[in-house]
Amino acid sequence: MDTDTGARSGGAAAGGVDWAAWQRSWDRQQEWYLPDREERFRVMLDMVEALVGTEPRVLDLACGTGSIADRVLRRMPKATVVGLDRDPALLALARGYFAQDPRAEFVTADLGDPEWTRALPEGPYDAVLTATALHWMLTEPLRALYGQVAGVVRQGGVFLNADHMPDESAPLISAAVQRWERARKERAREAGELDWASWWTALAAEPALREVAEERFALFGNPAEVTHDHNSEEFQTVEWHARTLREVGFAEARAVWCSPTDGMVLGLR
Repeated sequence: MDTDTGARSGGAAAGGVDWAAWQRSWDRQQEWYLPDREERFRVMLDMVEALVGTEPRVLDLACGTGSIADRVLRRMPKATVVGLDRDPALLALARGYFAQDPRAEFVTADLGDPEWTRALPEGPYDAVLTATALHWMLTEPLRALYGQVAGVVRQGGVFLNADHMPDESAPLISAAVQRWERARKERAREAGELDWASWWTALAAEPALREVAEERFALFGNPAEVTHDHNSEEFQTVEWHARTLREVGFAEARAVWCSPTDGMVLGLR
């Protein structure tokens, strides 16, 4: 994989924020939940390269700090990426980290707003990519979102979603995996790794980021004070995702990766 980091705003910048350090901190926090996170990114980019080449125009949907954007641009230096999210704190980290990289831009939009596509630079896109981001949406809103995504992907382009996609056909296996995962995460926590709530507490303690963290808490609540801030009631299966993508206009759709708890579905427009 290429290590093209010359255009990154990697060190301390305005306000003394070390953007690269916060990117690494976000990655570690996410890996506390998803130890196979880099593997899913690798497969995602393999599929992009196989289907649309090495110079794609990419939409990083619900981009957070720009984790997908970073990996796309490292591997494919001639790609360009638009990142879209609603979270002001995560977007601040993305914009700070990519401040000197003209290949990446970030826009604010709420995927729950039927007009969210208006916030995008003019499409269509070769690839729309998202990971661990859409599980907070209930079934019917997610179906509607998939229809909107079909409208911004060019013919022959791809959509990839890697997220929690449970298989309820094997409850004994699922229960064993859940027990093992709880034990693994507890060991990591004891070793000093930050979970979701602890990471946000650390971010809010950064003087230069406190204001944007408070803005985020006003929108979604403080993770240290709420039980959960996303859907935990309806999780769609891999089969549902593939079938729905075909129904909304993708020519083909299928699973291209899975773990014991998660999956990744690819739709070919």
